[in-house]
Amino acid sequence: MGDRVADLQRIVENLAARLRRPLLLEDSRQRVVAYSEQDGQLDDIRRDSILRRHTTSEVRAFLRAAGINDAVRPLRTPGAADLGLLPRVCVPVRHDGRMLGFLWFIDVAPAMTEAEVDVAAAAAPALALALFHESLASGLTSHRELEAITGVLLGEAGAARALIEAGAFPQGVPVTVTVAKPVAAEADEALRLRLERGLLALRRRLAGHQPLHLVRYDHAVLLTAGTATFSEEIHSAMDTPVLIGIGRPRPSLAGAAESYAEALHAAEVAAKVPELGRSVEWARLGVYRMLTRVPQDDLHPGLERLLGDDQHLPLLETLEIYLDLAGSALETSRRLQLHRTSLYYRLQRVETLAETDLADGGERLSLHLSLKLARLSGRYRPRA
Repeated sequence: MGDRVADLQRIVENLAARLRRPLLLEDSRQRVVAYSEQDGQLDDIRRDSILRRHTTSEVRAFLRAAGINDAVRPLRTPGAADLGLLPRVCVPVRHDGRMLGFLWFIDVAPAMTEAEVDVAAAAAPALALALFHESLASGLTSHRELEAITGVLLGEAGAARALIEAGAFPQGVPVTVTVAKPVAAEADEALRLRLERGLLALRRRLAGHQPLHLVRYDHAVLLTAGTATFSEEIHSAMDTPVLIGIGRPRPSLAGAAESYAEALHAAEVAAKVPELGRSVEWARLGVYRMLTRVPQDDLHPGLERLLGDDQHLPLLETLEIYLDLAGSALETSRRLQLHRTSLYYRLQRVETLAETDLADGGERLSLHLSLKLARLSGRYRPRA
């Protein structure tokens, strides 16, 4: 049994225990997907459905005539003595407006209260997510697809071939990997569910690019066919703020692990350097590509003294902007809206406290790189 099928069964069993009522979940073609322990008052239709894994054509026609296919909220369907059918509550299971299944309760002895119906309806989104993921398998079970994607991102031989042979990704087409990393959010099951919901909706919109996805502990991964990037589409699909890192395209799916490493790297840098923006391509990281491989405690000794005292933050900010602008006092004054006399005073204070000489090119380079390293380590956080 795949992971998603197990998820469906777990949700069904938990809901049945909470409501103390047996229930049954069908897909959009009214084939049985999962069901709880069946106790209490049942009818022959329920028993037959479980045995055959589907309902009869007569029962399907009756229930569809009752409006289940058009339902967007729970509805009560009447009984039919000639069919041996008791009254039911039907909870439609939809994802992004698409009908994926039906959650059924027998509505007798006693009938469900509106509060109970609301509890059942609240479970529909989680069921829809799992059902939708199942529908994206493209010849693989969801469990096998997730295993194969994990293997691709780890660079395992054969994983890319399995996805291509199953028709889940085109052969001989470049792959681009994008990482979405939530901003200031605790990595828990609720967050992962939100990431998955967003990516599943996005996969429908990007179907022409044969997207694949995986939600990991604290980030989501999107693989798309081709060299195009979809950062704005990802931001729009997510209901939680994310930072996006984009790896360079690779010639085929087998190279996705390298693109993934770059995308994850870019997203992590974006989290530490807000000025880079909320979507960052690895190829555009500039000096940060190299600095992340340098020990982050190997800083200019004079800068260490400035970092050790919060009152020196304005001096650090001034120094960084001055160095970013290639030592232009005029441009730095304009950027900071600061009189040049005040700027020179701050720079002299930096030279005194850091025991450095800003006229020395080597010193300027060392200070500049040290400031960027301090950003990456979190020791230096300039004000917005």
